[in-house]
Amino acid sequence: MAESYTEKFKNFISESKRVFLVTKKPSWKEYKLAAKITGVGIILIGLIGMLIHIIGALIEGGA
Repeated sequence: MAESYTEKFKNFISESKRVFLVTKKPSWKEYKLAAKITGVGIILIGLIGMLIHIIGALIEGGA
């Protein structure tokens, strides 16, 4: 028979506790690295989107 909601909730809580015990607060160096990588990713995605928009405008304007 399927687990009851109470059992599922208890399992979720125990799994969450285990995850929190394993995790740690990142150091300042790790935080800065993650922020730089995220920033570069955002810029790259923006540039790709801008290039696609410009190419689309050139194709549409040239027809």
